[in-house]
Amino acid sequence: MAVLATVVEQGSLVAAARHLQTTTSAVSQQLRALERDTGVTLLHRSTRRISLTPAGEHFVAGCKAMLAAAQEAQAQLHRLRDAPEGELRISATVGFARQLGPALAPLMAAHPGLHLHLEVDDGFTDLVAKRIDLAVRFGRLPDSSWVAQRIGAKSVGLYAAPGYLARRGVPSGTADLVRHDWLALRPDTTPFQTLPLRGPGGEEQWLRVTPRASSNNQLSLQQLCEAGLGLAMLGADDVDESVAQGRLLRLLPDWEMPTLPVHVLTPQRDAQPAKVRHAIDALRRAFAETPRNPATIGA
Repeated sequence: MAVLATVVEQGSLVAAARHLQTTTSAVSQQLRALERDTGVTLLHRSTRRISLTPAGEHFVAGCKAMLAAAQEAQAQLHRLRDAPEGELRISATVGFARQLGPALAPLMAAHPGLHLHLEVDDGFTDLVAKRIDLAVRFGRLPDSSWVAQRIGAKSVGLYAAPGYLARRGVPSGTADLVRHDWLALRPDTTPFQTLPLRGPGGEEQWLRVTPRASSNNQLSLQQLCEAGLGLAMLGADDVDESVAQGRLLRLLPDWEMPTLPVHVLTPQRDAQPAKVRHAIDALRRAFAETPRNPATIGA
């Protein structure tokens, strides 16, 4: 069909062959094959000129419309490849959702044609069914066919509410931690939590505790901690405001907690549209590790 439309547009088989960068005989063979398949004569041919039959005129009009639609679809693909536009669907946990707005705001402001949809859930999300373009996850990743890229790390610290510490005392070292009540971010049913710790001299300890309360939601865990129910390992970014307002205090700052890796998951690594590439760059800048100086106790 494209060959027929080109022949009509160029006015001859020779000109069409030149335009298509092929031979005149190849163009003629494709036209004969098209007429054979349709069972209709589409062109009148003579030694000097060609002309469309009435059936050919109708057919070429449809061919031109199809070609125009195909060219527009291809141009749209190029725009999606080269410029961030269209709907960007991102999946994130509740704890991360509050950070995505500031991270993506410059990208959204720079590209008015880009529209954002956030799918926020701490449970299982069917990324394919939800038509997710990229997912932001931290910590251990679930088994998935999606491609993971590490974009940063989430700083973690040990926190407690002042009221809890007034009742139970401030731990002076890791040996004191086992006698305290613990709160755990735990998406499974494991009855205990193992915490790796590194001291100021580089010594490593593995602390095994049984949580008094647990949740699969970081915000709920923080609220339990602020209510004075126990100690919790929390993301430093998540508790900035609570620390500044005195609702939480950082414990044992000389002991390092493991950072949680932050990943983005995408259906494939190659041939990503511009909206996904630009979003990953924005998130990588937002989740890069930065030095922190939270309010501390027990140093």
